[in-house]
Amino acid sequence: MASFLRRPLRYRYYNATIILIVVNILIFLFSYYVDRRGVSTIFLLRPSDVFQGGAWWQVVTYMFFHAGWSHLFLNMLALFMFGIQLEQRMGSTEFLLYYFFSGICAGIATALLFEAMGLGNAYMLGASGAIFAVMLAFAAFFPDARIFVLGILPMRAPTLVAVYAGIEIFSQLINPRSGVAHLAHLTGLAFGYVYLVVRYGMNPIAVFFQRK
Repeated sequence: MASFLRRPLRYRYYNATIILIVVNILIFLFSYYVDRRGVSTIFLLRPSDVFQGGAWWQVVTYMFFHAGWSHLFLNMLALFMFGIQLEQRMGSTEFLLYYFFSGICAGIATALLFEAMGLGNAYMLGASGAIFAVMLAFAAFFPDARIFVLGILPMRAPTLVAVYAGIEIFSQLINPRSGVAHLAHLTGLAFGYVYLVVRYGMNPIAVFFQRK
């Protein structure tokens, strides 16, 4: 079973990161400027629709919708910054498998948690769960990479992931009903971690604390 789960996919590179960014932008433009009747809400993730209405497509489609320009810009910027190098390292097919596995599992887990919290009618949207997983994998494969926060503050990639994770945990604890799906971000990290352990036999935390 372990050998099957770790069986490598044939390496191919076809700019999946750029394709994801373009698709996200096109869908945002459609939902923001064209969809005046709000038909696209059926593609957002609402726990009650999934668990009572059987709208399971939403655990995939919610990743391609964003709440506004800043939401879209920040997610696509992070996907561009971290996704291209990660895709080159993993191969496009493996990268897409990782991206969708993390995003879909984050959506399902967050929907279950929202339902348990009495937030079954809340909408979730955005690629953040999958992108947090992309950041984690980038930091695991390139632990010595330096990211310039705000363009001026250099920070190692693992430190950046740890800081973002801490912010998400703190934000979730102090305001669990803020309307920001911090749980989706954290579960995206968690499932990305599981994927790396299972598929690559890699423990990102161990990599982060390796001393050079």
